[in-house]
Amino acid sequence: MLDERKLAVLRAVVEDFVNTNEPVGSKALADRHRLGVSPATIRNDMVALEEDGYIAQPHTSAGRVPTDKGYRLFVDRLSSVKPLSSAERRAIESFLTGAVDLDEIVARTVRLLAQLTRQVAIVQYPSLTRSSVQHVELVPLGGQRIMMVVITNTGRVEQRVIDGLGEVHEAAVNDLRAMLNRAIAGRHLGDVPDAVEDLPPQVAPEHRQMAVSVLSVLLESLVERHEEKIVLAGTANLAAVDFAASLRDVLEALEENMVLIRLLGEAKDPSMLTVRIGAENFHEGLRSTSIVSADYGVGNQSLAKIGVVGPTRMDYPGTMGAVRAVARYVGQILAGQ
Repeated sequence: MLDERKLAVLRAVVEDFVNTNEPVGSKALADRHRLGVSPATIRNDMVALEEDGYIAQPHTSAGRVPTDKGYRLFVDRLSSVKPLSSAERRAIESFLTGAVDLDEIVARTVRLLAQLTRQVAIVQYPSLTRSSVQHVELVPLGGQRIMMVVITNTGRVEQRVIDGLGEVHEAAVNDLRAMLNRAIAGRHLGDVPDAVEDLPPQVAPEHRQMAVSVLSVLLESLVERHEEKIVLAGTANLAAVDFAASLRDVLEALEENMVLIRLLGEAKDPSMLTVRIGAENFHEGLRSTSIVSADYGVGNQSLAKIGVVGPTRMDYPGTMGAVRAVARYVGQILAGQ
């Protein structure tokens, strides 16, 4: 375990390297930071930090840069994340509260987070597996077709057109709509199959096949579909970054939805903030990046993840503060819908 003086030196190395993108020397640290010791002592501490793997010398100059291990200790020992200014908080609230539905909330959130952090922002749609049914609408479209619209408590909307139903009677559709909403409105999606199991026998025989078809599509939409939706913004921000790996590798990794879902991790706790640094990322193309993510949700229920991807040389306190603040605002907006 490092003593407080060496931790202060490591903290200064990280902060200077993030600000300048240049290897940091002992004299520069002595000039820029009030470390209370001589450049010679700082130099000795930097040698010790290098021997322990927290900093490294990229070439023969006297300057050092943080390693993944050094960034990890820096993040783990942060006493606080950087708070947003009152102007930033007002801008976030104003920008997000104008959204009218879930799609717009997600679209605004990902653009806002990319602007605040100057990184690649990622927002995961609330998972269907964590939602409950708010309302089911059935709309006759003429001929043999019905449109089914399912709205969840998280604002997610699933819409399907069901064809080949034979003659569709509006009265029968209205009865089935009322029956469905009585059975499943307010229920968790995982409980829907049991809730609708006994419905077909309650429908008049001449309309039973229509009911079976509608229920089949309902279960396919809400229970059997497991894909997750991810939205990105700010990939152009990567153009200004020098990565240890190629930018192409990073961009290819960001194009894979399942990679991003695994990197963000499963939503568990709305108060949780996670930072994965460099080699901690399992995907080879992202091992020169860091990922800061947080859960967002309603009350104590986590619904999905929000985060940013950027270089390991990032402003961790500022990025962590922005991700956490935006996640909280999104949760408040969803709670008010």
